Amino acid sequence: MITRLSPARRGLIVTALGSSLTVSWASSYYIPAVLAVPMAETFGLSPVWVFGAFSMAMVVSAMVGPWAGARIDGAGGRGVLMLSNLVFAAGLGLLALSPAPWVMFLGWAIIGLGMGIGLYEAGFATLTGIYGKDARGPITGITLIAGFASTVGWPLSGLMLATWGWREACLGWALIHLLVALPLNAWLPKGTETMAAAARAPLQDGPPPSRLALWLLAFVFAATWFNSTAMAAHLPGLLQAAGASTAVAIAAGALIGPAQVAARVLEFSLLRRFHPLVSTRAAAAAHPVAALALVIFGGPAAYAFALLHGAGNGIPTIAKGTLPLALFGAAGYGRRIGWLNAPARILQAAAPLIFGAALTTWGLSAIWLTAGIGAASFLALLALRRT
Repeated sequence: MITRLSPARRGLIVTALGSSLTVSWASSYYIPAVLAVPMAETFGLSPVWVFGAFSMAMVVSAMVGPWAGARIDGAGGRGVLMLSNLVFAAGLGLLALSPAPWVMFLGWAIIGLGMGIGLYEAGFATLTGIYGKDARGPITGITLIAGFASTVGWPLSGLMLATWGWREACLGWALIHLLVALPLNAWLPKGTETMAAAARAPLQDGPPPSRLALWLLAFVFAATWFNSTAMAAHLPGLLQAAGASTAVAIAAGALIGPAQVAARVLEFSLLRRFHPLVSTRAAAAAHPVAALALVIFGGPAAYAFALLHGAGNGIPTIAKGTLPLALFGAAGYGRRIGWLNAPARILQAAAPLIFGAALTTWGLSAIWLTAGIGAASFLALLALRRT
């Protein structure tokens, strides 16, 4: 028997999980931008080594994601998410106390374990365990909240760094996990009833998904996150290569966040009436169109590029949770999205290096790399069919 939750309780669940995921993103994915340089200076290293440790954490997260998803399928997500808070706190604490670079690398590896079991994929699987095929709205809801992780995380990390230091900033995030995020996740429903019902009748909605469909969707996610991470790391340099001034490049980059949130609000309101393939296809087309405008018009198109890229970048975060649910159903959902998103995590780790080398070698022409990847993603989505 699947538990029915009131709309008010549903809103509280989305708020609690979205808030806990905000802490998880802010204290892992977004701390290198603020803490990498002082962390490296402490150990007498180049910041490249700290970013390398972070890339290693991304690879670790890709390796443990399928296990976390399978665990959530069987036992619900509450326990896994609570474990992630303890793991994050342990990794951050080890960073704070690290006396040598190898201990710092170990701390990042532990944080990578936390990322594999405590970011969006785990949150999406948890909501699917609670709501089953009706999880699309809650999935969109938590991305609207956690989409502000950088908005919260960067200033807070910077404040703690300026007030105390990078070690104390890591300890501060560890305490936030234990005192804020952990209680929020402990309050969540266990969320096993829907998964159990789906597992008892895995063929009720049709045959198992084809290998081709799974590979196509894995490629779409990997392509999307390669482009997203490449732009996050190199957007100002790319816009300057197109002829924009430094001030314009920075101002245009500031539009990406609002454009992402606006696209997610659109998905949450108007586009929720349509199959997720519709919004995801439109999002995949946005970056190639933006790239074409930048090549044709140069620097004056910087703002248009940022808005189009940002809007196209906002939807896939939701789609990596809603598309597998819409296409393949709730049975085995957690394990499936763990595997589907593993290649994306690995490419995220490599994207800044690959696109940075392309930008250095080719200048503005490097945009054809991401535009081609985006176009291939769009074609892959066209090949996918609704179920």
